[in-house]
Amino acid sequence: MKIDGGCFCGHITYEAEVDPDKVAICHCTDCQINSGAAFGTVAGVVDDQFEVLSGTLKTFIKTADSGAKRELAFCPECGTRIYAKPADGQSEFFGLRAGTISQRDQLTPKYQLWMESALDWTMDLSAIPKFDKQR
Repeated sequence: MKIDGGCFCGHITYEAEVDPDKVAICHCTDCQINSGAAFGTVAGVVDDQFEVLSGTLKTFIKTADSGAKRELAFCPECGTRIYAKPADGQSEFFGLRAGTISQRDQLTPKYQLWMESALDWTMDLSAIPKFDKQR
């Protein structure tokens, strides 16, 4: 699926090809800390088909508990995280942050990862009161 997107401030814009069957909710502690939320949602880029159209990304190399190194890319202006991919260029998962994708409403997560790090309260949100807008 061809998509486009960008960061919160508009400095970074991009186009990419993602696989709608590789949209995941990630409960790892890195995603929790980096997103400031209980989990991250990512869409898998197909064959590294990702192109920055405007702006220049800032990157950070994160070493996971496994020793694997991941390249995390951010907007240098507003800090929006755009993607994470293997730092060594190997063909592991290249995940775009779903919140940065313009077509995010069409990308329903198909699976969840790192359940051992999931916060218990995220498993059933149905009992939490809901409001259409901020109160």
